[in-house]
Amino acid sequence: MPQNESRPSPHRPWEDGWAPDTTRAPGTRRLWLAGALAAATVVACVTAIALSDRPGDEASRRTTATAPTGADALRGPGLISFATPSTTATTAGAGPGGGPSRSTSPSPTPSPAVRHSTTATPSASSPAHPTPAAPAPASPRRSLRSVNYSDRYWHVSQGLVRLDRAAGGEARADSTFTVVPGLADRACLSLRTADGRYLRHRDFVLRAERDDGSSLFGRDATFCARPAPAASGAVSLESVNYPGRFLRHQDFRLRLDPYQDSDLYRADSAFRFTSPLAG
Repeated sequence: MPQNESRPSPHRPWEDGWAPDTTRAPGTRRLWLAGALAAATVVACVTAIALSDRPGDEASRRTTATAPTGADALRGPGLISFATPSTTATTAGAGPGGGPSRSTSPSPTPSPAVRHSTTATPSASSPAHPTPAAPAPASPRRSLRSVNYSDRYWHVSQGLVRLDRAAGGEARADSTFTVVPGLADRACLSLRTADGRYLRHRDFVLRAERDDGSSLFGRDATFCARPAPAASGAVSLESVNYPGRFLRHQDFRLRLDPYQDSDLYRADSAFRFTSPLAG
């Protein structure tokens, strides 16, 4: 019967004189298996990511192409947007007393009528009178009578023009004028006295003065006859260089005043050309 040689116990290698086999590291097979499993896992993850990345990029590109820009991108879908406040000079809000506030921007101020203008520009305050000029008197020598004071005529007294009653021969001569084409506008008229002076406004008061040859004098002495609304056949005399201002009597003195929408003004500024008081 074969004899079994006893083998040193592996659990006590040093006591029994047995040494372990060092040619192979312990657990090498398990390490290789774990490494292979990890590599397979990494490959599977990379493949899955690569496959799922393509449609994601296309969707991202579609989203980017249709995404709103500028203020819409900031607002986002479904948000309530508010209008940006205006940067104009007008301030919103209520003014004193609850009314609308005034604009902070300076409003243009209408410039006053230029006395030296050679072209008559219609004024915003001009009355609603007919634009055609009244017919010129048939005779160049005429007198002018007031409509609302039918016994009073234009009369030159101490260089000024007043409404006076007809008196003696000298007074009648001072109430008779020669109607000539306008010095500044021949479509209008000027009035010349018997001694060669012209009726012109200065400081808005009508007076008789010598022609100094200036363009200012010519405009001051030129008036356009308009049909007077106060009486049929009467005229109102509008200044050439102050459109909207008419000759009217006040305290029986002739002056140039802006049009007023009143019966008194219309009557005070209405006159009739009559036969000359002086023969």
